[in-house]
Order: sequence, then structure tokens, then C-alpha cells
Amino acid sequence: MSVAKEKKDPHRYDDMLDLPHPVSKKHKQMALLDRAAQFAPFAALAGYGEQVEETAQTAYERIVTEEAGEAFEESP
Repeated sequence: MSVAKEKKDPHRYDDMLDLPHPVSKKHKQMALLDRAAQFAPFAALAGYGEQVEETAQTAYERIVTEEAGEAFEESP
């Protein structure tokens, strides 16, 4: 079988589908929280969290001000 044909065959890994998941006897499994933390520095939207917090704070201030019967003025 040629290399080109192997790449196009959608069933080339069918023999692996029913194999058990390998589990290390030397190392215990990493906690999901620790695994997720490895990818935190690669957040696609840097600064997004701060922007959401700022928007939430502005919305809260607007609600409190309007409930007090005052006009809300946004700061620049």
C-alpha cells in the first residue's frame, strides 16, 4: 500500500479504536484543574476578563444610581 493511499483511508486507525486507555504505573493522573491551569497563559482574549469586570461595575453603578432617582453620568 502506498503512503498516499494510507493517508486517504478513513479506516486506517480502526484497529486502535477498542484498545484500553494507557494508564501509567509510575505517575498518578494529574488533576483536571492543574491540567487546565497549564493553558491559562495562552488565553486567546487577553484583557477580556478585566473588560467584563469593568463593564459589570459600570452597569451596577448605573442601576444603583437610577434606583436612587439620580441621573447616571459615565466617566471618560
